[in-house]
Amino acid sequence: MTVARGGRLPDEIDAAMERLNTSVDVDWELWREDIAGSIAHAEGLATAGVLTQTEALSIVTGLQQIRGEIERGEFVWERKKEDVHMNIEARLRDVVGPVGGKLHTGRSRNDQVATDLRLWTRRRCEEAILAIDELAGAILDRATSELELLMPAYTHLQRAQPSRLSHHLMAWQELLFRDRGRLVDAMQRLNESPLGAGAVAGSGFPLDREGVARALGFSRPMQNSIDATGSRDFLMEVASALAIFGVHLSRIGEEIVLWSTQEWGFMTLSDAFSTSSSMMPQKKNPDVAELVRGKCARLVGCVTTLLVLEKSLAFGYGRDLQEDKRPIFDAFDCALTSARALTGAIATATFHGPRMKAALATGHLCATDLADFLVQRGLPFREAHHVVGALVREAEERGVQIGELPASVLVAAHPSLTGPELMLALDPEAAVERRSLVGGPAKARVQSAIQEARSRWPTRD
Repeated sequence: MTVARGGRLPDEIDAAMERLNTSVDVDWELWREDIAGSIAHAEGLATAGVLTQTEALSIVTGLQQIRGEIERGEFVWERKKEDVHMNIEARLRDVVGPVGGKLHTGRSRNDQVATDLRLWTRRRCEEAILAIDELAGAILDRATSELELLMPAYTHLQRAQPSRLSHHLMAWQELLFRDRGRLVDAMQRLNESPLGAGAVAGSGFPLDREGVARALGFSRPMQNSIDATGSRDFLMEVASALAIFGVHLSRIGEEIVLWSTQEWGFMTLSDAFSTSSSMMPQKKNPDVAELVRGKCARLVGCVTTLLVLEKSLAFGYGRDLQEDKRPIFDAFDCALTSARALTGAIATATFHGPRMKAALATGHLCATDLADFLVQRGLPFREAHHVVGALVREAEERGVQIGELPASVLVAAHPSLTGPELMLALDPEAAVERRSLVGGPAKARVQSAIQEARSRWPTRD
């Protein structure tokens, strides 16, 4: 195959090397950022007096024409031109003639691709943050609408204490708020411009790196040309944030799978987010949640790939870094697809309050409240814990709940276990309302938490 290789090497290249060398099948996705960076660079060259204003205008007009061709699907990507940069530059020369060859003055593909990647990642971070906002909004809406529904809280997947569905949903929301913060923080660190760093040691032309950085929306130029072209820790950081987000989505997905089973029966997904079995006509499968769990594996794989890619890589650009695009592209695709699917699934799901409330009736969920009842009457908690534990064992042997034990058994366990307040201690609804501390499931506390959460999430149109 013949490729444009420059004067140092001949034009012929081995077919296997061509397949290894070519990246346009992947990095064409950077075309928006590549054109934006090239426009800013051309205008910067004119400001520095390297190009005339007429030359810069011609180049910018040509790049705008190419942008339109790509948007309309008219642009032909050619593998023999290796990558997104050479495809666009070659087309520019076709459009504007030899002056197009001046665009690469003072620039290397090393600082060019590093700039493109930061611009692309910044744009995709904004999309991911919006997707998180929308998912959190759907959760907050359901927490508001289902405020009256009580359910067990679980530890070790065992029924533990009485709680509230909205309180549980707000736990999901807390994870998402931290996920959002990680991406916002990562965006601040990646928002520096590599353009002007050249191949590794900068440029001898009097480029205004600060001005070009501002033109591209960066906060400042990167401070070291070696670091600018040869480091991808910003991708590691973003991919890590997305992987953590993916883990959180997989946890939500797992609960949706459990709650959708006939054994739990806490919720039903809408048909739009379910599938049927190819063999068993009665099945309605929560595939949306299972697929989200699966996407998490790929997200973890993406960040692992990026970490290993730069492990032991010497400073200065190495061609290894060509492999940085596929994992970060995949990471955003997995995260955005998962978030958007879960948003719809949660917004349209049906929660079954009677089934949740019925689950409060078994499992001795008010045992801790009974121990607290004894503590309020002077017993040390450890002794109260022991007394109630023995009563639970007795109830299990009798096949009843702790509140169904005969009064004589309760009094025999401890004389304080009597009176009208005892039944209140064993009432799940009363138990929920007693948990009125900050972070608890009492109705007023959850209402306050929802209100506070809405104030910190961006307002949705």
